[in-house]
Amino acid sequence: MRFISPKTDFAFKKIFGSSESKEVLISFLNALIYQGESRINNLEIIDPYNAGYTTELKDTYLDVKAILNDGSTVIIEMQVLNVPAFDKRVIYNLAKTYSTQLKYGEGYSKLKPVIALTITDFTMFEQTDRYLTRFVFKEDQDNFIYRNQHLSMVFVELPKFYRSLEELETASEKWIYFMKEAPNLEAIPDTFLDAVAHGVNPQDRAASLSEIPEIAQALTIANQANMSRKDLEELHKREVFMEDRKGEIRQALEEGKQEGREQGREEGKQEGREEARLLMQGLISRQLEGKLGAIPSEILEVIQQLSLDQLEALGVAMADFTTSVDLSNWLQDNQ
Repeated sequence: MRFISPKTDFAFKKIFGSSESKEVLISFLNALIYQGESRINNLEIIDPYNAGYTTELKDTYLDVKAILNDGSTVIIEMQVLNVPAFDKRVIYNLAKTYSTQLKYGEGYSKLKPVIALTITDFTMFEQTDRYLTRFVFKEDQDNFIYRNQHLSMVFVELPKFYRSLEELETASEKWIYFMKEAPNLEAIPDTFLDAVAHGVNPQDRAASLSEIPEIAQALTIANQANMSRKDLEELHKREVFMEDRKGEIRQALEEGKQEGREQGREEGKQEGREEARLLMQGLISRQLEGKLGAIPSEILEVIQQLSLDQLEALGVAMADFTTSVDLSNWLQDNQ
């Protein structure tokens, strides 16, 4: 068997955001948000992925959004590259989701909690070795929590997670292992399968993944053999696009560093970085024109002023652009 990586936006939404993913998502959220407690027993996936054909993500960075049985909203994002201002984007999406709940004339008592669950393939918080962290509003000196915990953020940093399959104990560990290692598996491990169905003594399964059959279900969804050709083509396109962005970024940075080394002076290094920026700018501009058509001159002028880090972020974000309006909105949000 071969399994797709849950880290790509397309695969993540297929596994956790499709109509067949309800039980999978409930288990996933209970594990990561509520430490394995069965606090969520029902939810509604908003704008579920329709298995069988793909859609373009347009004006949102969110991979999956769900309304829980208590009325709370969870917004879930998988982020592979550490792009500039990503931390601000998480807060913006959280606040935007909270602020748009009310209809005209409704009172604040109608507001429900919003939780932002963010899984990153890079390290966000150097201050701690913990791979699972939670942020809420607290008083600065006495450290007590704000009266209403309506806004909270949960982060999972995959690079900090090192446990092997045999070392997994908690529900959160088992789901994080799935997120990180699914494409490296050659079959669904026995410990991921339902223990009752396989004749395992219930007394012997306390520490095994058999308590979470939804992980086996997630792997079944992620099995390439169960995917349509169109889905596989879309997945391949996304993976190639991401690898191309990484390659172009590495090439531009290396050429800039090399020129700086050859100059042997600080100003030479700065010139080398500027050369890398100009190279990246040219690559991005050509790709945008190929994807969106002619780009208005005023937008091109803004792109010409972007830093190398901003161009790197634009190269990743453009995968979801469908019109020049998407590009313009991104530039406004990231300058």
